[in-house]
Order: sequence, then C-alpha cells, then structure tokens
Amino acid sequence: MKLLSQILISVLVILALITCSFNPYEDQQVLSIAPSVKAPLLNVKTHIRNTPRPNDPTRYPIGLGEVGPTEPLFSGNLNYPFSCHTQASGLGQPLVDNQELLGIPIFELDEKGKKTHKVIGFSKDCLIPSQLRFFKVDINEKITEIQNTKNIKPDDLILRIEQGTINRYIYAIVMPVKANEVNDRLLNSLWNKKLIYQFAGGVGIGFRQGKLNPKKLISRRIPQLKQGYAVISSTANKTSFSYNMLQAEDTVRRVKSQFIALYGKPLYTIGIGGSGGGLAQYLLAQNSSGLINGALPLYSYPDMISQTLYALDCDLLNSYYTFKSSLENWDIADKKQSIEGFNNSNIEHKSWYFYPFNQLASAKKIYIPKNYSECIHGYFGLSSLINNPDQGFIKNTFSPEVKRQAHWSYWQDLINILGKDNNGFANSAWDNQGVQYGLSSLQKNIISPEEFIHLNYHIGGWKPQQKMKQEQLVYLPFTKIPIWMTQWSRHNIYPAIKGPAKRSKASSKAIEKAYRYGQVFIGFNDIPTIDIHHYLEPKLDMHHISTSFATRLRILAQTKSLNNHKIWIAHPDHTPLDEAFSVMDKWLLKGDSKQLQNQTSDRCYDKDGQVIAQGTNVWDGDWNSKPHGKCTTTYPIYTNSRIQAGGPWQGSIFKCKTMSIEQAISSGLYGSTDMTPYKSKLKQIYPDGVCDYRFPDIAKPLDMALHQTIK
Repeated sequence: MKLLSQILISVLVILALITCSFNPYEDQQVLSIAPSVKAPLLNVKTHIRNTPRPNDPTRYPIGLGEVGPTEPLFSGNLNYPFSCHTQASGLGQPLVDNQELLGIPIFELDEKGKKTHKVIGFSKDCLIPSQLRFFKVDINEKITEIQNTKNIKPDDLILRIEQGTINRYIYAIVMPVKANEVNDRLLNSLWNKKLIYQFAGGVGIGFRQGKLNPKKLISRRIPQLKQGYAVISSTANKTSFSYNMLQAEDTVRRVKSQFIALYGKPLYTIGIGGSGGGLAQYLLAQNSSGLINGALPLYSYPDMISQTLYALDCDLLNSYYTFKSSLENWDIADKKQSIEGFNNSNIEHKSWYFYPFNQLASAKKIYIPKNYSECIHGYFGLSSLINNPDQGFIKNTFSPEVKRQAHWSYWQDLINILGKDNNGFANSAWDNQGVQYGLSSLQKNIISPEEFIHLNYHIGGWKPQQKMKQEQLVYLPFTKIPIWMTQWSRHNIYPAIKGPAKRSKASSKAIEKAYRYGQVFIGFNDIPTIDIHHYLEPKLDMHHISTSFATRLRILAQTKSLNNHKIWIAHPDHTPLDEAFSVMDKWLLKGDSKQLQNQTSDRCYDKDGQVIAQGTNVWDGDWNSKPHGKCTTTYPIYTNSRIQAGGPWQGSIFKCKTMSIEQAISSGLYGSTDMTPYKSKLKQIYPDGVCDYRFPDIAKPLDMALHQTIK
C-alpha cells in the first residue's frame, strides 16, 4: 500500500507541474520587505485601561489632497511587508515613497489616466491623499457612484464619502447630504448628530492594508443612513486584515478625531460589527473610554487570542482521529461531541475528498467520515493560516522572495506586544500543557480509560514556529482543484516517538503582555452592550453562541454586574438589528437601562421575529450551573474542547496550574472511573501534572488575577 501511495502522489505532482502556469509579477505585488520603522509603543505597567494615551500631534482635519499620519500614535513599530489595496478600493495608485524597490511598483499614467509600463517609483506604506467621492442609493437600494447631481431623484439618498489613509490604513467618513451640499465638505444638514463606527470581521494575520469598498460599507448601514446617522470606518478595524487590537485602537482614535474636527462632537458613537468586528468593540471599550459609547457586537467572541485555545485544538483532534487512531472508531456523533464540545452532524464538508489521498499516503485504511463537526466546518485550515509562519499567502499579493522571507502568522502581527524568540519568530500564547482532552467524556463513561489514554498519549501539540513547514498542495490536472496532502497540518504536529507526543509550551511573558495590552477580554464592560447572534449551531458555523456566555462570565467575575450586558439570540430568518439600534438610541440618551428594562432585557426570537422569552433567567443553563431557561431550551448552548477537558466556560486560561496524577486520582477528578491502574501511563503523558482548573490562569499577572475562576 505504501508503494501504491507513493506512485499516486508522484503521478499527481508530475501532472500538476506539467499543467501549471507561472504568472509574472502583478503590478500590485510587494517585491521586497522594507526594514521595520521605529515608532512609539505605549508603556503599559498594569493594564492598558489604566495607562494614559499620548497627545496626538497631528493637526485635524487632514486637508483634502493631504495625507494622514503614517507613524502610529502608540501601537509600536511599523512592520513589513505591507501590501497596498488603494486601487482595489477605487482610489488609484498609492503615492511613491521610495526608489529602493520597497513595496509595490507605481506606474506612470498617460493623459487618459491609464497606467503605462514605466515604473516611476515604489510604495511601501500605501498612502493616498484624502479625497471626496459621491454615491446615491435609489428607492430599490441600488448603490451607484456619481460624479454630479444631475440625475438625482427626490427619493434618492445622497452620500458624500471622504477617503484617505490614517496609520497606513484606508479610512472612510460617510455623511448623508442634500444635493446642494455635495461639493462642500463641511455641509451636513441631514446629519442627526449621531455617529456609527463600523467594525468588520474575518480572519486576518496582518501584512495587508486591506480594501474599503464604499458600496459595501453603505449597504451595511442603509437604514441608519436614511435616519441621518453618519458612519465612519477604517481597514484597520476589519479583522480580515489584522487582529492587532492595539493598532485598531490607535486608528479608531485618529479616524474619530478627523470626524470631530470636521463636524463636531456627536451625541454618541455606536459601534457595530460582526465576529472579529464584535470582539473589537468589547476590547476597545474595555481598554479605553470614549471611543464608542454603545456596542452592538454581532456573532462575537470575547477576544481572538483566547479563541485560539480551542480553535487550534481542532486540527490536533482531527489529525489524531484520521492518522493516529481509527477514524471509524471516532466517527460517532455523541462520542465526537463529548471530546470537542461543538455540534456535529452528517453535513458533508467540501474537503471530504482529501481523506483517501492522505490516508493512502499515510498507509491508513481508506475511510470517508459520515459525521462532520464545527471543528471541520468552522475551523478548517485555520491552524495553517494563523499559526504557521511558513505558509504565507497563496494569492499573488507578495513576490516569491517575500513569501519565503516573511513569518506569516497571527502571532507575528502582534510582535510589538508579544515579543520574539531567539530565532526572530514572534512568541506564541498557545499552550496545551496539562490539558486532558476528553476528560468530561471519560467522566461520563462515553469513552473508555484506554481510549482516553490513547488520545492524550498521541494528540501532541504544535511544533515551534521555526520548525513548521508549508502545507503541501497538489492540484488536479487541468483544474484549479487542490488536494491538501498535509491534511489537518499533521506535519506540524508532534508525533508520539519513543514516548508520548510532546505538548506545546507558550511564552509566559507573551501571555502577560497580551493581558496587559488588552488583547484579552478580562471583563470590564462600562458601556451599554447588546450582544446579538443568529443561532447557527445546526449549520456547524463557527459563530457558536457559547461565546456570548464566556464573555458574560468574565464580566460577572470582574464587575459583579450585568446592567450593561444584554444577550439577544434569534432564528437565522430574523435579524433584530433595527430594534437594537432603536433601543440603543434610547438607552444612550436616557443613560439608564432600568427605565428600559422590557426593551433591553435578555431574549430570544423565533423565525418570525416574535420574542420567545425574555428576562433575567431565560439563558440560564450549564454555563452558570442553573436550570435551563426557556431560551436555552429553545437554542441549546454547546461547549468546546477546553470545556470538555474540564476547563471553565469563560475560556481564558492559557497556562493552567497543575496537580499531580496522585492528587487527580484521589480527588475524584476522573469520576467513577478508577484510573489507578493507568497511573504510570498518565505520569508518562503528564510528567508535570494535569490541569487543576479550580485555579485561574497562572500566566495572568498577579495584579489582575481574580481570587477564583467561575466554572
């Protein structure tokens, strides 16, 4: 079988090489890596919320035709490579800032404004002068860019949009205006004096300016723009491009300063955005006051860095099932859920055809799973994107040499905060020392002691950054269909050789910095917040609702109050956003949720938008050890791999305090199962002991640690 698999792989590789074509450099391709530019980094000694920000020397407003600040105010060095997206945003080529081949080439324009083949310089910072653009939204909500107001109809919504760059990222200010106000930058008679800061989600690891499509921005907020709200945003606040929340705050401050310098201070600023755009609101509101006054996080997580704890478990588990054990043995819905915590079903994932190729290559029995979980549907490929510094971007945004030289990972994007190791790689905050995968499953007798031991003996951890290798992709001949020949990134996971597979050990200093610099949500919630989700668990979507309750537990532990935190969860056919904006408007103007208790309370909605139940107990459940409320019964809350390993629901333990195997057995940690016969094996797997989740994160700075962890 091994020979057959080798022949199969060789044939595929040869055919792929014959049929592939090599593209020349594109005109927006980053050709080389500029040296890092030193810039101020905030000196945080306790927590960032207690640290004053420096005064901004920039003179606002930035004039039309002028360029916004490049050097950040307090978020640290400018790191490269950095790809430009001004052309993709409809703003033309960025300005030339060097002649040393740093960044992308800039071409001469002919008399018609079209690019010639002559290169006049290069751009590493992607700067563009501030400029005005104009759009209309007709009665059918069709959005069109316009050059003048000749064809405007009475029912059209007219929008003046200012765009430019601040902190290297593209910003936008959207103002509803009358036809006679279009060309005057300052006129705003339709503005209701209320402001929305639009955040956006996605998974990004930095290195990109990102594009800002005005039509997409407008389409998100048409109802509010019609009501007179102004909207501002920046590509620095879209997590498709970066999850660096220090940089995000630095940019929010300056974009808002630009707006206020033009139009005055708004009555309030509401933040809105989904997924990464939701967690950004939690972190910005926690870390600093006054940036947003109310938050509407959608599909949110508490933060990105603690989400990686269970997200990066997914490929470890799938690699174990597929290559280190019998996949058929684990292809059982209840059994898999007891390990992973996530929902699972027979919804087939598009990557199902990878299995036979990878199984043949690994001399494993061919078996296509019948059961798929959120670990596959929600987190497929995430480990290679955020955790593998050697992967790089598959798209042709960077030259082959830049791809080879740069360290591509989420951790690298946070290098100003996390620091780097002796090999120049950013420190990682991901750790699974002492984690007993499937502990809850063992306690409930869903898996046997032998299965529990085998799982934890073989699952391993992620290799250090400098030892990781690219994924191996082979394309089917004459197609663009890839076969991922390193399924579940198994080549970057420690195997069990001459003993248990090694686990990953994070940098305690990096975790401390992540806490201090506000990359972790620790529960401060000072502003009105309505956390909104669709219930997507049946679709195996990664935006599971347990994240809302992880956030809530952190708030409870930190502030002992939920006055500012409301959870609304709805059937996917109903989106209660208009209602949320209306309630938030009243809440911010009145300043007291108690007067609006019936309108702001926790609730759940059916597909027709009817409230199923509302009140203080509707979401009670396992997460707070109370009988299930009506909403929890209607929309069950699932867990994740770290909760199933015995961890707390709030999911914020990067490094656990450990107890000895003897203590674990004597304390009854394994339930009714007597693990005494397996003591020597457990000690081999866990020479430093197993996680004792009665204690908080030992990497959390002592001046921030709570006395106990709520489970």
